[in-house]
Amino acid sequence: MRNYLTVRRLATQPKLANAPKRKWRSVVGLEVHAQISSASKLFSGSGTAFGAPLNTGVAYFDASIPGTLPVLNRKCVESGIKTALALGCRVNEVSMFDRKHYFYADLPNGYQITQQRAALANNGLMTFPVITPGKKVYYKSVNLLQLQLEQDSGKSLHDEQLKRSLVDLNRAGLPLMELVFAPDLETGEEAASLVKELMLILRRLQTCSCKMEEGALRVDANISIHREGDPLGVRTEVKNIGSVRSISQAITYEINRQLELVADGGVITNETRNWDAESRRTVAMRDKEVLQDYRFMPEPNLPPLHLNIKPGSRSTKDLISVAALSEEIPELPEHTRQRLMDQYKLNAETAIILVNEPVLLDHFVNITKSLAGVSTKVISNFLINDLLTYCNKHNLDVENCAISANALTDVLQSLNAEHINLQAARQLIQLLHNNPTQNVDQLVMQHNLQQICDLAIIEEYCQQAIANQPKAVQQYQKGKTKALFAIVGEVAKMSSQKANMKAVVDCLEKLLKK
Repeated sequence: MRNYLTVRRLATQPKLANAPKRKWRSVVGLEVHAQISSASKLFSGSGTAFGAPLNTGVAYFDASIPGTLPVLNRKCVESGIKTALALGCRVNEVSMFDRKHYFYADLPNGYQITQQRAALANNGLMTFPVITPGKKVYYKSVNLLQLQLEQDSGKSLHDEQLKRSLVDLNRAGLPLMELVFAPDLETGEEAASLVKELMLILRRLQTCSCKMEEGALRVDANISIHREGDPLGVRTEVKNIGSVRSISQAITYEINRQLELVADGGVITNETRNWDAESRRTVAMRDKEVLQDYRFMPEPNLPPLHLNIKPGSRSTKDLISVAALSEEIPELPEHTRQRLMDQYKLNAETAIILVNEPVLLDHFVNITKSLAGVSTKVISNFLINDLLTYCNKHNLDVENCAISANALTDVLQSLNAEHINLQAARQLIQLLHNNPTQNVDQLVMQHNLQQICDLAIIEEYCQQAIANQPKAVQQYQKGKTKALFAIVGEVAKMSSQKANMKAVVDCLEKLLKK
């Protein structure tokens, strides 16, 4: 479990010897764009498949052909409502769409349809666990100011050799939820934990795939520092954060950069910075000294969106019921954590880790059903301390690990029956990942992983270990009980880590009392 909580320190962190950290507070606010899981776009019927050939998922409306009109996607509205309810928001009975004007090559209309003035939902609250290295797990709450629906822009492709840019409109019009969080966070770890919890919720709801590598979830961070008791400082916005780990790294770096700048007498400017994942630093993109006028105006081609917010109401063809959608919300992550602690008697930290890794949670539930006689603590410890540690060590996501729940069940069954020991079980994790179709018993036989339980053989090893460790024997007999570990280690070494350690300890204690 300790390995899971270990976070790499950044080699590129600024030097902060002179920075008056104690006199300053950091403030972090997040804006998250989540692509809604839908077969068609927000205002057109064209497809949303990732990786489709360039400009093949484009309707006339997406390309801004004159005379085309937007048609609101009902599924996207329902997904937005479910997300808002899961995040404790007030869903508004009436919301409206606006045009946000700005010029960019991959925005054919010259404006984006969004919900600036009257959003779909407001005033949410998220409470989530924060895992910080070297500290106890704690819970943090953050206010969700607004959840709004909007369309995505296209994508510009720049050819450096031919010195030209081309536009792919497959992404233009994809349905997005923009979630604007209040600046209630203080550290990179808190921000990363917030996004992790949000991803868990969205995946439970099936409203977003949250595949950051595909751009389905994008995070922008607004960061500032100020002296305690003073108003909030000048903020910088950090973009291009491509993973949950990068969120923590980027925000931590930017906070430290600002602290160092102030310590050296510099002034923080309102600017947009880009996160460079390779050099692990933020790089200035553009300043925001001139406030851009987006010339917001009501979208004339879309009427106000009306919802039925009456309790007990049902959805009709023309009117979506919020109460009916609330009945479709599944068990949320925090409820699952509480259930794990109540039903399986797990501690809070173990429950948090299992829920944070959905594949591990599925394994845990399946294995506990199959092995009713094995302690839930043994199962959870094996999954976290051994399987998860193996995946982290090999930079492997748990969902990409080839080992099935059935194979893990067989390993734990053999471990519980003392056919193998923990060392052999750890070896089986690597063997099963490389040979997922092989049977556990076959791998145990092929690699000679059976635990040595024959008492005569164990006694032989113990006598030899006693002969090899006279100093440890002498210390043990003088009352230093910890010296026994050196002799046990000698047995483990001679038996290639296959001896039954419980039997070894019993045997050594008997032999040394003679």
